[in-house]
Amino acid sequence: MKRDITERLLAARKAGRPVALVTDLGTGLQTLVYEDAIHGGFGLEDDRLAEVRDRLRQDRSGLITDPEGEEDGVQLFVQTHNPPLRLLVVGAVHIAQALAPLAALTGYAVTVIDPRGSFATESRFPGVSLHDSWPDEALTELKIDNRTAVVTLTHDPKLDDPALLVALRSPAFYVGSLGSRRTHAKRLERLTEQGVTDAELARIHAPVGLDIGAVTPAEIALSVMAQITAVRRKAGAA
Repeated sequence: MKRDITERLLAARKAGRPVALVTDLGTGLQTLVYEDAIHGGFGLEDDRLAEVRDRLRQDRSGLITDPEGEEDGVQLFVQTHNPPLRLLVVGAVHIAQALAPLAALTGYAVTVIDPRGSFATESRFPGVSLHDSWPDEALTELKIDNRTAVVTLTHDPKLDDPALLVALRSPAFYVGSLGSRRTHAKRLERLTEQGVTDAELARIHAPVGLDIGAVTPAEIALSVMAQITAVRRKAGAA
């Protein structure tokens, strides 16, 4: 690997900037593909570039073979380098207690946000990062990116609404909020009054989670994680 490529790759990883290292197995040349730029020893056709970026978003390293076949066609190896997936949970409630370990098991760095000291405790969330600031302040400080999912679970507009105002105007790939359809309708009214656009409101997954008939906190957590996964993998998650 050339020094310039190495230095740029290390800089991207240090900055938490998604990047894919693409190696032409025939020539040994290498190129770095970012979400919005490309740098290296060779260029890529538009369809190839789109495929590399799709792999980057999906964390899928691997071989891309020219349609002509392995013998005659170009073979590219894509190695993705992404910052961790994150799940930011607003509300240190029972569902969050089930959701945090499940999300961690599926590869997410989890932060639970709740200014209520009696809720967000180490004993209730062992090994989980806790944030006791007001939700909008915490989300702003945590710098939501496009590898971040945000879920609000408090059922309290004083906590959930400020969090949603930040999340809906961020690059978060998923925003979900607990509550019945009736509760959500009232939520939409409040957010509209605060200047949230229809397009922003449409980003909210509510009632949160896939409809699997979930009842218990653990079942609801499972439905939420399933929906987050479906949205990230673009598997269709209404």
